[in-house]
Amino acid sequence: MEILVVEDESIVAKDIQICLKKLGYEVVGIVSSGEDAVSKAREMEPDLIMMDIMLKGEMSGIEAASIIRKTQDIPVIFLTAYTDRDTVDRAKESEPFGYIIKPFKEIDIQTAIEIALYKHSRELEVKKERDLYYSMVEKNDSPDMMFVKANQRLVKIRYVDIFFIEALKDYVVINTAERRYTIHSTMKDIERKMPEKDFIRVHRSFIVRMDKIKEIDHSNVILENDKKVVPVGGSYKELLQQRLNLI
Repeated sequence: MEILVVEDESIVAKDIQICLKKLGYEVVGIVSSGEDAVSKAREMEPDLIMMDIMLKGEMSGIEAASIIRKTQDIPVIFLTAYTDRDTVDRAKESEPFGYIIKPFKEIDIQTAIEIALYKHSRELEVKKERDLYYSMVEKNDSPDMMFVKANQRLVKIRYVDIFFIEALKDYVVINTAERRYTIHSTMKDIERKMPEKDFIRVHRSFIVRMDKIKEIDHSNVILENDKKVVPVGGSYKELLQQRLNLI
């Protein structure tokens, strides 16, 4: 496995290099600034980066790690002598895969690397599964059904069976009369994939199927079957009124 070391103290960098070689890892480069870290990461595409937070140059290790995370998705482990809350909070924003406090021992490095690689591999598996799901949805030419991932399987759902869809942080829950399906997606993506003639977004957290609406009051829609009450957001009321078949 290839590792890029980003450390502006030459003695520390050399110690890290020796330690990594003892552990069986290949050091593909040592750089001392955030700018060089971004450049070398793009050039060498290492499997992992060990990055000091405080570096020479204008770009900090945190800034460099954020850029690398967004553009290349290479796991980064931070090396630092700073343990204050402000530094830790700023470091968390770049979503590092580990955090080693100086001075460190060989076991600290070994443990951090093993955890980082495992965490990154799991993240890639989740992304692969999500991409497969999106691929299945995009390639689905049927006008009356979709596929969702549930219990390690792709399950077919007919659009006519869906009552409403609810947003829960980074997930959405598709509710049918029989089951609830929780998938990793956004309301924006789901809204785009649902048949426009059959579904309508009534709230930033809710999409409902038009023919499942039983009643409407001034601020809610009431659905058939279990009489689920779904709130109507102020910015969605006008569109809902336009879509209703009023007499």
